[in-house]
Amino acid sequence: MTRLKAEGVALGYDGRRVVHGLDLTIPDGSFTAIVGANGSGKSTLLRGLARLLKPENGSVVLDGKAIGGYSSKEVARRLGLLPQSQTAPDAISVRDLVARGRYPHQTLLRQWSPADQTAVDAALKLTGTTELATRLFDELSGGQRQRVWLALALAQETDILLLDEPTTYLDLRHQIDVLDLCARLRTERGSTLVAVLHDLNLAARYATHLVAMKDGAIVAEGEPAEVITPTLIEDVFGLPCRVIDDPESGTPLIIPRLTVNTRKESLL
Repeated sequence: MTRLKAEGVALGYDGRRVVHGLDLTIPDGSFTAIVGANGSGKSTLLRGLARLLKPENGSVVLDGKAIGGYSSKEVARRLGLLPQSQTAPDAISVRDLVARGRYPHQTLLRQWSPADQTAVDAALKLTGTTELATRLFDELSGGQRQRVWLALALAQETDILLLDEPTTYLDLRHQIDVLDLCARLRTERGSTLVAVLHDLNLAARYATHLVAMKDGAIVAEGEPAEVITPTLIEDVFGLPCRVIDDPESGTPLIIPRLTVNTRKESLL
């Protein structure tokens, strides 16, 4: 049984349809990357999968049951989320913020335990934020904040993790660190990851399953080598390009074709 899928899902905001009745099955144990131009519905689809946005039609199914049939805590014990934007309480430390990821596991009979502490420590270590643990979240840079939010999601210890543009605000080194971590979670823990990514070459390098969207619909999906073609890139992004093998990874590498002479020193 596939753990997470969308069946005829239509999503929108204030009566404006953004995602149009699509079907999507997330392969268990995959790193699925959702790509597409701005406004194609990528983040809206992810919000629907995370139960942040109720479908206008169709349903999202989690572990064989419509996701709307679970309580918020039940969903959070099964599915972790790194949204595109979040707000932290004022004057909260990094450790206390990450510890909030353990809330779904708390009950009247089960309060904070050594297992919770271990989960928080592990999440801080995995994201390289241990040294920030005692600092106030408000004092951090954008890149540091993004890694702390990822630590909070990891502290939930879910088998499924949804990430909306997880490399936002990160420099190239930390983008690679985050995607390396995602790859490790998949290979070492068997996690299922779904991420909205803007960098197509990084998506092609790290994803095991690629979903390409245009105008609220899925136009292609499969392994990156099957999806990333010059024809698809021009159709979805309006970008003429070549696709070659990445000399490091062997995955598809997109080379945009020159539309102007970039060596000109002046427009005059």
